[in-house]
Amino acid sequence: MASRIPAICPSLRRLLPQRPALDAAQQRCNSSYSFAQERMARQREIKHALKQKFAEATMQNERARALERQQKRQWKRGDVYAPHDMSPQEMMNWQKKKSPSKDAFDALSLNPLHLYKNFSIMSEYMTEMGRIRHSSETGLRPVNQRKISKAIRRAVGLGLMPSVHRHPEILAAMARIIGFIIPLDTARDMSIKNASIWAASPSTTRGLPTKLDSDSKGERLAYASNKSIFIRSIDDPAVARQYTDHKTETTVARFSPSGYYVASGDVSGIVRVWDCVGEGITKGEYHIVSGRINDVAWDGDSQRIIAVGDGKQRFGHCISADSGNTVGEIRGHSKSINSVSIRQQRPIRAATAADDYSLVFYNGPPFKFSDVRRDNHTNYVYETAFSPDGSTLVSVGGDKRIWLYDGKTGEQKTQIGSGEHKGSIFGVSWSSDSRKFVTASADRTVKVWDVEHGKVVQNWYMGGEGSVSIPDQQVGVVWPAGRNDGLIISLSLSGNLNYLVEGSEKPTRVVQGHQKNISSLARYDVGDKETLWTGSYDGRVCGWDVALGSAENVDGEGHSNFITGLTTTTEGNGRIYSVAWDDMVRSVDVSSKTYTGSATKLASQPKDIASGDGTVFVANEDGVELFKDGSKVGNFNSSKSTVTAVASQGTSAAVGHADSTLQICTVSNNTLVPNTEVRVSSEQVTSLAFSTDGSLLAAGDSRGRVRVYKTADGSLLIDRWTAHTSRITSLAWNSQTTHLASSSLDTSIFVWSLAFPGEWIRAPNCHKEGTNGVVWIDNDTKLASVGADGAVKIWQLENRK
Repeated sequence: MASRIPAICPSLRRLLPQRPALDAAQQRCNSSYSFAQERMARQREIKHALKQKFAEATMQNERARALERQQKRQWKRGDVYAPHDMSPQEMMNWQKKKSPSKDAFDALSLNPLHLYKNFSIMSEYMTEMGRIRHSSETGLRPVNQRKISKAIRRAVGLGLMPSVHRHPEILAAMARIIGFIIPLDTARDMSIKNASIWAASPSTTRGLPTKLDSDSKGERLAYASNKSIFIRSIDDPAVARQYTDHKTETTVARFSPSGYYVASGDVSGIVRVWDCVGEGITKGEYHIVSGRINDVAWDGDSQRIIAVGDGKQRFGHCISADSGNTVGEIRGHSKSINSVSIRQQRPIRAATAADDYSLVFYNGPPFKFSDVRRDNHTNYVYETAFSPDGSTLVSVGGDKRIWLYDGKTGEQKTQIGSGEHKGSIFGVSWSSDSRKFVTASADRTVKVWDVEHGKVVQNWYMGGEGSVSIPDQQVGVVWPAGRNDGLIISLSLSGNLNYLVEGSEKPTRVVQGHQKNISSLARYDVGDKETLWTGSYDGRVCGWDVALGSAENVDGEGHSNFITGLTTTTEGNGRIYSVAWDDMVRSVDVSSKTYTGSATKLASQPKDIASGDGTVFVANEDGVELFKDGSKVGNFNSSKSTVTAVASQGTSAAVGHADSTLQICTVSNNTLVPNTEVRVSSEQVTSLAFSTDGSLLAAGDSRGRVRVYKTADGSLLIDRWTAHTSRITSLAWNSQTTHLASSSLDTSIFVWSLAFPGEWIRAPNCHKEGTNGVVWIDNDTKLASVGADGAVKIWQLENRK
């Protein structure tokens, strides 16, 4: 037995983990214990060690299989995608542990978002490869886990923390998967900035005047549109700037005599004074009346303002421009005041015109009631204005009358032009030499008057003499001072700005555009010429010359309300197809910018439109309708929920649904054959876009998330683009499929890099109240966007190097 001990002891040393136990066993082997008892004890210890080792291996394998199941799981309707979204009952069903009610950040009363510059803390929540640690490792509550994740991403974006996403080996592997190689510095070194604003047209209301104003040099035009104020170059209307600090619909904008400031009003009775030369900083915000601001006037020193409108206790107020202190009072009217004018010479005088058919004069400053004229007008008095030299005051109104008064005393001189205008006179403006003035009327005419003789010296008919066209009613006019060409600008009810010059029978230029929310955008190239096509809330479609930044309204019988989508085809000389809430699909000839006359009734209200390989796809609540050459050729009835988006490229098409289902289909025999079905998220699909080669499909949802799929098998390629905070309204790939641009109701535009999914560039506050569309232009060096403010904006993409 002693001879066998050396053979047994080495095996004990290998099986038993502790050295003292082996030494004790060696001593016992040399003792008088029997060999049988010793062997049984060793076998028991060996079995116990093997059992522990097997249990550990089994647990590791189970964890690996659970992780694999979680990664490869096919999500179905009703599944929950994030643990922090689960209710307590769901967590029990899924055998999830409840989230901690308090963590380290709560105990220390720290906000993780404020710690993104703290390298030591950020490092604790990142792996060695730069990944964000899971909540199971950090032990943080879901809200703090999200905050620390956002803080880490912010630190990585600012270059304060390393990231695995720019590791050369991983980038090379991703490039091989995607199928092309991108220089490693393109995403990081790119920036975006606004290059141009193609302003919206002035907002107009039938039966009400609209105020236009120009600066003292005659270079800029100011007007109100929706909730913005636009300052537009007169000589180059494609150059403009936008003021967006008003919270409600704007009504009027007036330049100060110095040209450095603008006073603008809105329907809530607020007047804002802001810098129109520098950064557009608001100098003051003043509450004038309880209702709408109808007009604003500056004194000659650019120090005092009189604002008038509709109210309850008062209809106007006199304030200092820099502080808002009272510098007089407006009284003498019993109804809403429509217009105000201040004499620029001393002694300073002011005049107001109102709906009570009266004209009131004031002496100042401080401004006080002086006299009133109640018998001259028999209808609303829409506008009054002092001549530049202060010698004469003119008033016009709904009774088609024109009255002249002495500018210093307010005494009436004479009435002129009786019977000349056949409709209400909405606007009046003086020439620089005070010898003439111009009027604009609802009879669609603009007339230039000689003050001395009281007669018309020039007359323009908008829309052609003898025709009846309500959109051509003239609701505003301005005669810009400081110019040598005698240019006059009138405003039509349709929003057109008409450039008029004495001696010419027709406008020398007509500036067109949108007055309402632009809801749709498409691009069409004719050779080297790029054009943009836009559709708006009121059913108007415009074609834009990208090189000039000018718009032209599409002529013919068009849509009557909200346009939901535009798409382009190569039929004939080029066609633009549009769908709207009038449940019609119409086509526009690109070369002539007119509707072709062919219109087709849709089965139900359209949601989206796309085109590919000669076929037009219209998504509606029931499915997808297919059209060729303006005629319906097929239909695809989806068995899923309501169709919300459609896209097409070549013979492939994609259909998005309200239940977040995405179907990738093949176009065959004038219908769609589903090939792959994937679930995008828990929200409805709102926008789809194929890459140029059709290999990739981008999908956006109502929560602001963008995902990229491979068209061939529907596999998910990228799911990290979640920076938007609201509904995705549009997606657009560049021609090389290296970057994706997205727009959202959160007013932002993002440009995402396919090679560097963790890096992106953002243009915030692109359009007030939401960005509705984005496309690439100018060889993918610029972006064009549209939004709820009615403007088209161009964004330049540049390298920071």
